[in-house]
Formats: sequence, structure tokens, C-alpha cells
Amino acid sequence: MLKRGLDKVGSLWLVLVTVLALTYFSVSQVNAVEAVNINTADVATLASELVGVGPEIAKRIVEFRERHGAFKSVEALVDVRGIGPALLEKNLSILTLE
Repeated sequence: MLKRGLDKVGSLWLVLVTVLALTYFSVSQVNAVEAVNINTADVATLASELVGVGPEIAKRIVEFRERHGAFKSVEALVDVRGIGPALLEKNLSILTLE
């Protein structure tokens, strides 16, 4: 009975360590994404690197930039149709102007 209880504790520790390791490496991969310069990125880059941004919204970003000039702030992306505060927030950590 005691041995079975120890086996369960050992199994739980193994599961916990595995979950923590997988979480760590998953977060490392997310952090490996390079910054995306919204003033120079093309449609393909914007669509592939930004969360929730497909080819259509990426095209709008580039067209907006061509019409109005370089973005003065990352937050100015919300002026592009289809980008709201929630979508901006999801991508804020990788967006840059340089």
C-alpha cells in the first residue's frame, strides 16, 4: 500500500517536471520571434508574423503606411481598419518602429 502511494507521488512529479519543461521550451520559442518593424515589413511578413493578422489586414497596414507615411507609434496601428486594441495588445511585444 505504501509502495503504491510512493509510485503515484513519483509519477506526479514526473508529470509535473515534464509539463514545466514543455512550458519552458514553448515560451522560449515564442520569445524567439524577431521584432516586426511596421514601417518596413511587407505584406507577407506582417501576415506570417503577427497574431490574428492575415493577408487582407496586412495589405491594409501597408496601404495605410503608403498613404499616410510612416507610423509615428506602434499604437497608431489601431487607425488601420480591422485592427483594434485587442489585436494590437496581442502583438505589442514584437512590434517596433525601427
